[in-house]
Amino acid sequence: MTDDEHYSHIYLDTAASTPVADEVIEEMLPYLKERYGNPSSIHKFGRETARAINLARKRVAEMIGASSIREITFTSGGTEANNLALKGTAIHVQSKMPKKNMIITSSIEHDAVLEPCKDLEDRGFVTMHLPVTGEGFVRPSELKNVISDNVALVSIMYANNEVGTIQPIKELVEITHQAGALFHTDAVQAAGKLPLNVKNLGVDMMSLSSHKINGPKGVGALYIRSNLKILPIIHGGGQEWYLRSGTENVPGIVGFGKACELANKRMRHYQEHVAGLRNYVVERVLKEIPRSRLNGLRTERIANNAHFTFFGVNGEDLIIKLDENGIAASTGSACSVKKQKQSHVLKAMGFSYEEITGSLRLSLGMHNTKDEVDRAVNVLSSVIEELRELSPFESKYVG
Repeated sequence: MTDDEHYSHIYLDTAASTPVADEVIEEMLPYLKERYGNPSSIHKFGRETARAINLARKRVAEMIGASSIREITFTSGGTEANNLALKGTAIHVQSKMPKKNMIITSSIEHDAVLEPCKDLEDRGFVTMHLPVTGEGFVRPSELKNVISDNVALVSIMYANNEVGTIQPIKELVEITHQAGALFHTDAVQAAGKLPLNVKNLGVDMMSLSSHKINGPKGVGALYIRSNLKILPIIHGGGQEWYLRSGTENVPGIVGFGKACELANKRMRHYQEHVAGLRNYVVERVLKEIPRSRLNGLRTERIANNAHFTFFGVNGEDLIIKLDENGIAASTGSACSVKKQKQSHVLKAMGFSYEEITGSLRLSLGMHNTKDEVDRAVNVLSSVIEELRELSPFESKYVG
């Protein structure tokens, strides 16, 4: 593929990753070149990189309404942030209160939450998975019915990575705190798309990831409410408030901080532009492509997400054909592709095998234009018609 061919492609997979903003790259470059000091060193080179990390920490804190930079711990990404939140909290809480051996999460969490929960089960914890509605919504009443004083931690994602449904976090937090438990939210998909304020929400911990908001890959953060004690899961030199040892990824952290600053500034414009394009995609697809259905809530969903089922089509075949025609899209979580498994999110929402295999996620960003969207929908319509003609089965479902 030539450079010209690469840049003529239309990228509709921002839920998986986003292009790094020019301003972010510009801010990172000095820390890849002349500002190479170790931030733990006390000489000038070390002090200047330490200052850069603190500025980034301040920018992350400002994006989510944290009260202090000490509430921000940098990690290698959202996955590590989730692991630190779940394992570090659960193990510490149980060491102080042995009867608190339960974790509550939802059945549609990212594997970065579900897998740490499985690890904690091996250590003697009990995990309860809340069911969701057909739109991927966690009902607060479900949490209220099952929470008890044995619960150490509740972890519910802010917005789902596959269908985009936004959860009632504030209400879930209130129920959790009334039962004497702590609350963590994986806000990786929500950050940069929704105004976040950890104080107003009342969350105890929040996970973030840089590459979902036009920052570099390999860096993220965990917000930890002031005075909340959790245990580290990586031990060493004591960096990041003794919670995440290891020499800091200075260029990545600097870029993440800049991406947070940009996300804060552009929030309203992002919501207007991206949600406008998303609504246009939904309108055209449902109107022009027979036997299509939008999945998830129509209103309470993040601005960039349009998730469809196309009956009588295999989603993986659809992705391949779209890619051949210059359109990058996804069937769901990029992190689960190598596992070759059906979407546990759609399964939890009650979807049939045909509904799951016929799914497609289009996720947009600030870089997309109406012309790109028009071309993408035209290609999508043509490809679906072609695949249906080749399909060995007739769907019994009608969209």
